[in-house]
Amino acid sequence: MGQGPEIWIRGPVAVPEAAPPEPAPARATARRFSWVGLHGGAGVSTLAAVYGGHDSGRAWPGPADPRSVLLVARTHAAGLDAVVPAVDTVRRGEAPQGLLGLEAVVLVADAPGRLPRPLAHRLRIVESVIDVYRVPWVNEWRLGDLSGRPPRGTEPLARLTGAMR
Repeated sequence: MGQGPEIWIRGPVAVPEAAPPEPAPARATARRFSWVGLHGGAGVSTLAAVYGGHDSGRAWPGPADPRSVLLVARTHAAGLDAVVPAVDTVRRGEAPQGLLGLEAVVLVADAPGRLPRPLAHRLRIVESVIDVYRVPWVNEWRLGDLSGRPPRGTEPLARLTGAMR
C-alpha cells in the first residue's frame, strides 16, 4: 500500500486492483424518420429512397410510422415561405399527438447554383428558428438515378438518418 499525495488525499491510498475489461458498448441503431413535404414536389420520395425512412408525402405520419419528423421543402420562394408556419404548427402543439418531435427541416435545392439574395435572406430566417440540412441539386436524381452515395456536403444529414455507409 502506497501513500497518496497529501495535498489531494489524506491517508493511505490503496492500489486499485485490475478491473475486468468492460464489454464493448452496443452500437446504436439509426433512428428512423418520417419525411413530411411542405408542398408538392418537395422531394420527400427521393429523400426517403436515398436516406431511408418513411415517405409521408404531405401528411403527418400515421400511428405505425416513425414518430420523428423531418420537414422537407424546396429552396424556391414558396418552399421557404412554407417552413416557418409549419414549424409554428408543431410548436403550438397542433401536430398529431404522439410525435416524438420535429427534428429539423431539410431544404432541397430547386436549381443548381447559389441562391439569389432574396431567397438567401429567407433561408437565414428559417435557420434562425430550427436546424436546417441542405441538399444540393443532384442532376442524377432528376433523371431518376437514386443509386450511389448521398451527395457531397450532406454528411450531417446522412449521419442523422443513418445513411452513412
